[in-house]
Amino acid sequence: MRGAEIIMIGKLKIILLVTAAVIFQVTVIPRYLADPFQPNLLILFVVHAGLRWQSRWGAPAAFMLGLIQDSFSGIYFGLNGFSFLLIFFILDRIADRLYTDSRLLMVLATFIATLINSVVTLCLLVVFSEARGIYVTLIFNLLPQAALNAWIALSLEYLLPERKVEGTQ
Repeated sequence: MRGAEIIMIGKLKIILLVTAAVIFQVTVIPRYLADPFQPNLLILFVVHAGLRWQSRWGAPAAFMLGLIQDSFSGIYFGLNGFSFLLIFFILDRIADRLYTDSRLLMVLATFIATLINSVVTLCLLVVFSEARGIYVTLIFNLLPQAALNAWIALSLEYLLPERKVEGTQ
C-alpha cells in the first residue's frame, strides 16, 4: 500500500471507532451500567489526539467531540467542547516532553483528563448555571468514571492506529 492509502485507512478507522463509541455511550452503556460507572468514551479520543496528533487536526477534532458529547448529554451546549479543547491543549503542550507511545501514559493521561473534564465542567456550571443538583452528581461520579475511563483506555490503545514518526517509513 502507498502512504496515502495507509493514512486514509487510519482516519477511516478512527471515524468508525468514534461513531461506535458514540453509539455505545448513548444507547448501550446507559441500559446496562448504573450512573456512576458510565464511562466517557469520547474523552479517550481527546487524550489520544492530545498526545499524538498535530494541533491543526487535533484541536478541531477535540472541540467537535466535545460538542457531540454535549448534544447527547442534555446539559449546556459547549461545556464539554470547551473542556475537551482545554484538555487537548494541555496534553499537546506537554506531549513533546513525554514518551507518547507508552500505554501507561495513555492510562494516566486519561485518568487525569477525566478529572480535569469534571472539574472544568463543575467550575463552568458554578459560574454560568443555577442548577444546584448537578454538582453532587459530578462530584460523586468523579473517581469511578476516571478509573473506568483509564481501564478502558488500556483496551482502546490496541485498536487505534499507530503514530508514524516523521522521517521514517
